[in-house]
Amino acid sequence: MATGNGIDAYLICGTPRTGSTLLCGLLRDTGVAGRPESYFRLPGEQLWADRWHLPRDEHGSFDYRDFVRAAIVEGSTPNGIFAARVMWGTLDEMVAKLGAAHSSTGADLDLLTRAFGRLRFVHCWRADTVAQAVSWARAEQTHFWQHGDAALPDHEPRFDFAQIDALVRTIDEHNAAWRRWFATFDVEPHIVRYEDLTTDFARVTRGILDFLGLDLPPGHTFVPRHRRQADRLNHDWVLRYRARSGRAATTGAAED
Repeated sequence: MATGNGIDAYLICGTPRTGSTLLCGLLRDTGVAGRPESYFRLPGEQLWADRWHLPRDEHGSFDYRDFVRAAIVEGSTPNGIFAARVMWGTLDEMVAKLGAAHSSTGADLDLLTRAFGRLRFVHCWRADTVAQAVSWARAEQTHFWQHGDAALPDHEPRFDFAQIDALVRTIDEHNAAWRRWFATFDVEPHIVRYEDLTTDFARVTRGILDFLGLDLPPGHTFVPRHRRQADRLNHDWVLRYRARSGRAATTGAAED
């Protein structure tokens, strides 16, 4: 799977509502940076396995090694670069399954490298975790995560301080967990801040390609597939949460 540019694959790491869907589309459209999707997220595994027509045993189970091989085919561009998106809540289970599939108890990075080759990491995060939590809460309530999703009918989102507060804490915990993981394995990820991505998505995407050692095809134009979803409701929820929690606004923050 070697590509000659020093890497075989990269993982987009983060937490929900950090612009990773926008970023995946921008990178996929270059035609040289893999086709990143959440291939290893548990709720979607069966759908991917059906799409790839993976053989199953009498219990309906498939070989995880077959799943990984199919994901690499699906997620690679013709130059051999594979890409996937991995949220913190997915990483432990993904690594455990890789270890079981290869009958190995190696370290996380060793298992990931064994599966995907020479790896690099892109870390997506968001400075304004309150706006992130509000966006996450609203998506959970309505099931509308991105344009094209079918929102729950006759289901108006409602301000829920406890839900937003729990998500703020989850985001803080998962961001800290990613930082510890990178430090543990001496990984230096390329950092993508949501507020920068939504301000200048072309510059941010070019920065990732430079980090990966990939050349943008001549004449390529960056066209985002996804629009920001924030509206007055998000803004109002952010203000209401800050008023009750005493959590100050983050400098340079943007909503989604």
